[in-house]
Amino acid sequence: MISLIMGAFFAILNETLLNVAFTDLIVEFNVSAPTIQWLATGFMLVVGILVPITALLTGWFTTRQMFIGAMILFTIGTIICGFAPNFSFLLLGRLIQAGGTGLLMPVMMNTILLIYPPHKRGGAMGTIGLVIMFAPAIGPTLSGIILEALNWRWLFFIVLPFAVFSIVFASIYLKNVSEVTKPKVDFISVILSTLGFGGIVFGFSSAGEGSGGWTHPEVYISVIVGIVSLILFVIRQLRLEEPMLDVRVFKYPMFALTAVLLIITMMTLFSTIILLPMLLRGGLAFTAFMTGIALLPGGLINGLISPITGKLFDKFGPRKLVIPGTIILVVIMYLFSNVTKETSIITFIVLHTLLSIGIAMIMMPTQTNGLNELTRNHYSHGTAILNTLQQVAAAIGVAFFISIMSTGQSRYLSGVDDPTSANEIANSMISGVQMAFTVGLVFAIIGLILSFFIKRTVAPDYVENEPVQKPLH
Repeated sequence: MISLIMGAFFAILNETLLNVAFTDLIVEFNVSAPTIQWLATGFMLVVGILVPITALLTGWFTTRQMFIGAMILFTIGTIICGFAPNFSFLLLGRLIQAGGTGLLMPVMMNTILLIYPPHKRGGAMGTIGLVIMFAPAIGPTLSGIILEALNWRWLFFIVLPFAVFSIVFASIYLKNVSEVTKPKVDFISVILSTLGFGGIVFGFSSAGEGSGGWTHPEVYISVIVGIVSLILFVIRQLRLEEPMLDVRVFKYPMFALTAVLLIITMMTLFSTIILLPMLLRGGLAFTAFMTGIALLPGGLINGLISPITGKLFDKFGPRKLVIPGTIILVVIMYLFSNVTKETSIITFIVLHTLLSIGIAMIMMPTQTNGLNELTRNHYSHGTAILNTLQQVAAAIGVAFFISIMSTGQSRYLSGVDDPTSANEIANSMISGVQMAFTVGLVFAIIGLILSFFIKRTVAPDYVENEPVQKPLH
């Protein structure tokens, strides 16, 4: 677990490290803002395409091969990025990095299901939560410090020795726990999966980045191609004897409920990550430094509390965490929908911190409970599906809530005398964010209603005291 967590931490940290440097990169490489945004869109796109295929790959490669291979990919990408002479090389390195990152998370979650008994999985999954939440939270702050003293290339050079150390450490200590079954490779499924998940992630990401919004052809064509391909992919998986990604896991009721709750939570999380900085800087005129300070405590506490919620899950089950967590989500989304110019930075820090605690109470306990219901041969499929849904929900959430915010802004500005004044533009930003959080409140209420149906699950084929490294028959 130490091997896996170490590698994943620096891979996920690198996902948010670069965002702060986008302004510098636009100047250095003389490219436009939409072009530079491909460093983020491309990263998310590759992860969205690769994660569904991990269920197939874990049947062909051992735990060691998957993890070390993923870390080598990530390290190669990091080296290319660090020495990139132009934007094309930087993007290539970023995509290779994403290839490694996309393989890591499902491997880590699948390994936990294999090596921990059900009554200890909550704590282990909580540790993953620390990595998932803590790394992105400190990324922008750490990036700001590095950029203040050094240039953007050091964002990669500083990560590099840790990535190499992770490979060496895993080569010595990481054991194989998965069974290599070498399932049949269905290339049509791979193509449909790539077009389906890739199309949806790309389409919604492009819409959220303002490249013409929903009216831009690349947005709606990508989404339509993605949805059609995804429907064909699901139909094909149901007909295959050895599906690439077994969608029959949705027949397990708690797993299906987990998937819906996870989508709602991820949409809320990622929309907040995008909307709050825009509100603080554009609507309330906070400096970049103050905005970073306001959002840092919530991210840190979210990461630190995840192992605690994992331990509490092992002891009390999901209901005593998920129901209070969704109640917190509802209350905070309501309060965010009523922010004004007079709202203080202390209030934002408190609200964002409470929101982060609520999300930590939902995320890992819900996922652990849903995965616990699956049989052993479905573990890799379940983890791949949940990790894919996180990527898709993130892309959809950002695009959806930004479009709601833009609608609110336009509606406000259409009713004022001087829509070009700085004061009215700031007011329109606040109005737009209020509308977006009001819609977010509706999603949170749906999540609260669903949380009352959650029940503690029992692994159907877990045998006490049987060695977990061996396949269970």
